[in-house]
Amino acid sequence: MTPFAPEHRTLLGAGLPTGGRGGPDWRDGDAEESAERLALPIDGVLFDVEHNAFWHPEWDPRPTGAQDALELARTYLSKVPVMVPIHSHRCLLADPNRTGTPVLSMHQTDIIYHGTDLVDYFHHEFGRPVATPEDHQYATIPFWSYFLD
Repeated sequence: MTPFAPEHRTLLGAGLPTGGRGGPDWRDGDAEESAERLALPIDGVLFDVEHNAFWHPEWDPRPTGAQDALELARTYLSKVPVMVPIHSHRCLLADPNRTGTPVLSMHQTDIIYHGTDLVDYFHHEFGRPVATPEDHQYATIPFWSYFLD
């Protein structure tokens, strides 16, 4: 079972996307497709490890062999927080004990803020955008916030 954030769980309780047009169908969707969607953030980092020489500075030195680097990266990535797709490649931290984390647009290691939280994301993506103050401090997400600094 996916550990949705409280605000995401509330949203899904009020109305459930049915897939298509970028929204995952968490209730009746194909289990394999759901697993693939959940794997996308990690797979994107692994792609950049393999093809774009990405290596996180807090990891041990990068092995010289590509396969060894991928295996070590997988080990590190197995411990990072899970990000749940909410629409297309927009993701929210999967933590049932934490609210108010930013929505991230995640494509490989090209990761940007796409909302200060879930409500702000929906305003920007589907409604009337509300300007985020320049001095706004986004909540930190272990590992993933590295790409945003």
